[in-house]
Amino acid sequence: MSLYSHAESNTQKTWLYLTGFFLFVIAVGWVMSYALESPALLIVAVILSVVMSIGSWWYSDKLVLVMSGAKPIEKRDNPELYRIVENLSITAGFPMPRLYIIEDAQPNAFATGRDAKHAVVAVTTGLLSRLERVELEGVLAHELSHIGNKDILISTLVVVLVGVVAILADFFFRAAFWGGFGGRNNDRGGGQARLIMIGVAIVFMIIAPLVAQLIKLAVSRKREFLADASGSLLTRYPEGLARALEKISSDPHQLQRASDATAHLYIASPFRGKEKTSWIHKLFMTHPPVEERISALRGMSI
Repeated sequence: MSLYSHAESNTQKTWLYLTGFFLFVIAVGWVMSYALESPALLIVAVILSVVMSIGSWWYSDKLVLVMSGAKPIEKRDNPELYRIVENLSITAGFPMPRLYIIEDAQPNAFATGRDAKHAVVAVTTGLLSRLERVELEGVLAHELSHIGNKDILISTLVVVLVGVVAILADFFFRAAFWGGFGGRNNDRGGGQARLIMIGVAIVFMIIAPLVAQLIKLAVSRKREFLADASGSLLTRYPEGLARALEKISSDPHQLQRASDATAHLYIASPFRGKEKTSWIHKLFMTHPPVEERISALRGMSI
């Protein structure tokens, strides 16, 4: 698959996921309205799906920045960082993204935004202090490649969609075990409706994490390999990114605001060592092994 076909594929996947999310929430509303004989719940579900889909498109990047604790900076705050990103953006042929800094000792970075005109690149202070210039260029070129490949919107939407799935699961659970939405305790159908609601809640409590994982897995790990390759074409120095990945992966610091919801956005997993010791973090791993990425990059240098 070429870079251009990959970008087009990501655009199509974005609309597919938004449509699927819309239909999923409506289906949830229908089940609830049927079980509780309350048509108003279906209307609420439709409104919720519309609002969340539109909100995901326009505001998911802002949500990610808040969750990560990123703060905007100007050229005067870090002229060297600004110049590197500006030069790489000119080479890549798209607008200069906004720059954000995360006050954290772990070296890491991510890109977000709905398109190239509204893109953001965020880096940690640990990244700026640990990497040499050619290594930093490699990381920034990788993140800019995510923008060019149209990875960033679909990656950012995952954060919102997975979060909504978790909210729905919790909502069902509470509604089922605390009497539903009220007014359903009559002898004619209240007891049966509540049993149905409890059954639906249990099912959702079981499948919600699986649904969330499937959404995350839909963001293919191949996008990291492609961004590595695309970034190396920008800098024409694959070794810079390879060395950066070695330093990033070997750094022992934990990212203070690491989250399973946003981990897939970063250039490398923010969970230091937990992939091997914690089954939950291993389950939600969305990055290919760093060793494979480094090997591929050094293979490009030969």
